[in-house]
Amino acid sequence: MPDAYTGTAAVSVDQTAYDLAVYHGLRQMLYFDGLADVESTNQAMNGAAVVFTILTDLAANTTTLNESTDVNAVALSDSQVTLTLAEYGAAVITTKLIRSVSFVPYDPVVANAVAWQAGLSQDALAKNVLFGGTNVRYCGQAVSRATVIPTDNLTGNNTRRAVAELRGQNVMDFGGGFYAAFIHPDVSYDFTGATGGANWRDPHTYSDPSNIWTGEVGAFQGARFVETASAPILADSGSSTTLTDVYQTIVIGRQALAKGFSRADGNGAYPMFIPGPVTDKLRRNVPMGWYWLGVYGRFREAAIRRIESASSIGAN
Repeated sequence: MPDAYTGTAAVSVDQTAYDLAVYHGLRQMLYFDGLADVESTNQAMNGAAVVFTILTDLAANTTTLNESTDVNAVALSDSQVTLTLAEYGAAVITTKLIRSVSFVPYDPVVANAVAWQAGLSQDALAKNVLFGGTNVRYCGQAVSRATVIPTDNLTGNNTRRAVAELRGQNVMDFGGGFYAAFIHPDVSYDFTGATGGANWRDPHTYSDPSNIWTGEVGAFQGARFVETASAPILADSGSSTTLTDVYQTIVIGRQALAKGFSRADGNGAYPMFIPGPVTDKLRRNVPMGWYWLGVYGRFREAAIRRIESASSIGAN
């Protein structure tokens, strides 16, 4: 009688094994909320809007004084930036069944997903405000967004002009004489290739390594460049005959972005994580969500320069 083998067909001990780690999507770095260096930290009261006041400096006076004549007083003036608060938030509801049959503890998974959405949403709000600035120039032959063609790539002259305009407006830099620039990797591919490595400075040569921004690729002509895939791509927004994707690059200085937020009822600079009330009759459905009452606004338009270009590796 032949041997009887005990294998997978004979017994049911061979089962699919699952890794108990839950992996999330490929997540971008969050930069733009951190650029809001003007915040409503000294509000007089709670309110629906936050008003920031900018005092206008007195002009230089180079006229000599007369010994026996009093000076004529000059009036001070100011301007204001008003940001109106708005509510943001979202929630996820899990059922008792999914929490009971899941092979991993499911509440931490939900908490991670909700917290990430809160941070991503807040950063997107800040980014959309920054990239909506009114000071914009176009690369190559383009004179408007609708005239950008695939060869209108970002060049050194474009960024040098942005830096020159910021310095000409007396915009404060981020230290060491450098402004901040945020650039899409597709644009960086063309830009670094055209400018050449000799024109770039490695971050370790001009900055304390602890102060290097994540994604920072180096400095060029007065700007520290950070590559980020969250820099906007405006699909097919260029020339109608070439269906060119338009990329946006920004070069900014200090006080470009302001952030206002409520401090009442547990609110603050960042979203609140909120476990919602269980209201169904069998108490099976549990909400988890986030909430933020705040706003971003451009504090000084003069501190923002946007450059619109194409990319040779874009989907043109």
